Amino acid sequence: MELRIAGTVNDSIVDGPGIRFSIFVQGCPHNCEGCHNPQTHDFNGGSIITTEELLEKIRSNPLLDGVTFSGGEPFCQAEALSELGKEIRKLGLNIVTYTGYTFEQLFEGRQNNHWGELLSVTDFLVDGPFILAQKDWEIKFRGSSNQRFIDCQTSYKEGKAIECEP
Repeated sequence: MELRIAGTVNDSIVDGPGIRFSIFVQGCPHNCEGCHNPQTHDFNGGSIITTEELLEKIRSNPLLDGVTFSGGEPFCQAEALSELGKEIRKLGLNIVTYTGYTFEQLFEGRQNNHWGELLSVTDFLVDGPFILAQKDWEIKFRGSSNQRFIDCQTSYKEGKAIECEP
């Protein structure tokens, strides 16, 4: 499968716990004021890459603890990311997904757009739009205090957001 991405980072320590391979998808409908990655908003920007090419890059780094899907909005490319996520989990790596949607919105829409499939391979979900007025440098792996760090697997089973410590 193919993904439209803005880029990748091979050894990130700011996009989730441990050493991570971060994939920044291209295209975002939220357009949050003060967004850290405004260059990812244009759905026609970035470049096309196959999930197999991304897997090769991930496999080549034995130091990784996990992979992060960020953006842009990952849930706009949920089908390809969920397929990639299944292969990543086979490698024993965890997945953090950042989204401007709330868990509740995604869970309610889980039957559509492959959202449920992407939630099912996500270990930790950072949800909610970035709100500039709530920007907070002190919280781990989030940009604004409204955003939550969620145990996605437990939340999906329970049908409600369950926050955890990063």
